[in-house]
Amino acid sequence: MLLPYLLLDIDGVLVPFPAADGSTPSTHIRHSVLPAGRNPDDPVPIWLNPTHGSLLADLLAGDLVAPVWCTSWRRDAATVAGPLLRLPEFPHLDLPRPQITTSHPNGYLWKRDHVEPWLGESAVVWVDDDFTGLDHAWASERTARGHPTLLIQPDPYIGLQRAHLVAVQEWASLQATAKGSLETEYQGQAGQSRL
Repeated sequence: MLLPYLLLDIDGVLVPFPAADGSTPSTHIRHSVLPAGRNPDDPVPIWLNPTHGSLLADLLAGDLVAPVWCTSWRRDAATVAGPLLRLPEFPHLDLPRPQITTSHPNGYLWKRDHVEPWLGESAVVWVDDDFTGLDHAWASERTARGHPTLLIQPDPYIGLQRAHLVAVQEWASLQATAKGSLETEYQGQAGQSRL
């Protein structure tokens, strides 16, 4: 059985944006990191909540979703942010570096143009802080076509919360139950056709 994908962003999700006064949530710890190709004399400050690692690891241990980084951090998600959270290594979408001045050049999140063909008909729960109404409409349409899609949108100044991961787990459990029911029904029909 193919697991639904869990697409996970970093900025605004695991790394909240500083407020206007420069403050970040008290739950987060500052780190200086060096993404690939960055000058060692010019590290990037990020803020991570150390509990996110164990919360995500617990979710992934349930084998309900297949995690994939979906972030402009690309490979650095697995080599920089993931290890700081003590997460197991998992794949990333190799997103391009578009020449855009907004995250929504067509009214929806730019990543969607690359995520949609990559997903095909797979079920997905996508956690990103930057969805628009058009993205939510897309998710509803996809679900109506039989490709379950859930978008979870944290506040970018607060980031991922335990309630978001509970929603992921509950949604993924429902997908597993529904898939199991369909497989049982199919096996029952196949058994009857042999009689």
